[in-house]
Amino acid sequence: MRIAVIGTGYVGLVSGVCFSEIGNHVVCVDNDSSKVELLRNGEIPIYEPGLQELAQHNVAAGKLSFTTDIGEAVRNSEMIIIAVGTPSLPNGEANLSYIEQVAKEIGSVMDEYKIVVTKSTVPVGTNYKVKEWISELTDHPFDIVSIPEFLREGTAIKDTLFPDRVVIGVDNPKVIETLVNLHKSLTDHIVITDIRSSEMIKYASNAFLATKISFINEIANICEKVGADVTKVAEGMGYDKRIGPSFLQAGIGYGGSCFPKDTEALIQIAGNVDYEFKLLKSVVEVNKDQRFNVIHKLEDALGTLNGQRIGVWGLAFKPNTDDVRDAPAIDIISTLIKKGAYVQAYDPIAVDNFRNIFDAPEIEWSKSALEAAKDCDAICLLTEWSEFAVIELVELASVMKQSIMIDGRNVYGSEEIASSPFRYYSVGRPNLSTIVDDIRETSVLH
Repeated sequence: MRIAVIGTGYVGLVSGVCFSEIGNHVVCVDNDSSKVELLRNGEIPIYEPGLQELAQHNVAAGKLSFTTDIGEAVRNSEMIIIAVGTPSLPNGEANLSYIEQVAKEIGSVMDEYKIVVTKSTVPVGTNYKVKEWISELTDHPFDIVSIPEFLREGTAIKDTLFPDRVVIGVDNPKVIETLVNLHKSLTDHIVITDIRSSEMIKYASNAFLATKISFINEIANICEKVGADVTKVAEGMGYDKRIGPSFLQAGIGYGGSCFPKDTEALIQIAGNVDYEFKLLKSVVEVNKDQRFNVIHKLEDALGTLNGQRIGVWGLAFKPNTDDVRDAPAIDIISTLIKKGAYVQAYDPIAVDNFRNIFDAPEIEWSKSALEAAKDCDAICLLTEWSEFAVIELVELASVMKQSIMIDGRNVYGSEEIASSPFRYYSVGRPNLSTIVDDIRETSVLH
């Protein structure tokens, strides 16, 4: 199939590359000429494991190309996929200005029947606005379709080529066969529904996952007060097939481009029809508060943060991505500086992106994990990059001024901590210090 993907952000670029990988001829469109030039030269402007190699392979095979010419792309394609951003407005609603602009551009250049697919995350009813915007500028027939994306940064290629499900929202049953044929090599789990339900499925899915994260973080906070271990609580919950183990890892909350934006947007969608989404408002509030537990634990360990040197491991909102949008590190480092601390920060991938949105003279940008910890009074682990899990803790303690660790992602276990000199604070495991003391006493006795 000949497909045009408009927008070469995260969703558009991954979708375009993967659709070419399964045998379609794809042209990706962007109005940023410098970005298009990079892509033509085989350079990928985002970090996603395996994406550059896959893109280069399909460009070489003649199945993937990049252009700034939306007119040529639309005219030469059977299907047009809209994959531009829908950032949050100040009130939390989705900004549809890019969607509107693209829809009108499509209408102005369309020369025959097309299938127009919205893959961007949009409020319920947006696809019918897309239909109106296109119809204002063309008499040619077309169908609108909603196919939301469910990509996770860091595993986006796998999520696209081996999805849990594909949701297809249509208002014309005649296009179903074409769309099923496009996706049937990816999965047998294809949900055909109406357009409004398809739009809602994306928001409902992300809101539910965000709720699981905030729920287990609330349980973790209670565990710290009653002496339970949240990792065991989550394990016991996760074996229940009605619950499942995914998204039950206690930590410092979610971030990134999807969960924060989509939860706020769904609250606004509900508000626009005079419904107060109390549960989701609480989910958002819990998530915002959770990241500041790192600060509370630092103050508990150090007494004051004024004049202290704090190492920070991890700036991206999750591992295997360079995305720092709404990353917990932003609020945590900002608060450290406000309280008079000096910060030594390190991330394997995301330092440049982080500096672009937050830089300060109180921050030193380190080139390795050990460099970030050197002469520090404490180290805070904020992103669970795999390289942090294999660092020798005795060596780490030897370069620090004080052996204090705030593990915001529960990376280390009791035996690892027991063989090190660290005062160790994790999330929802208040008995870990007691376990460590018992292990150390046992080691001394034997």
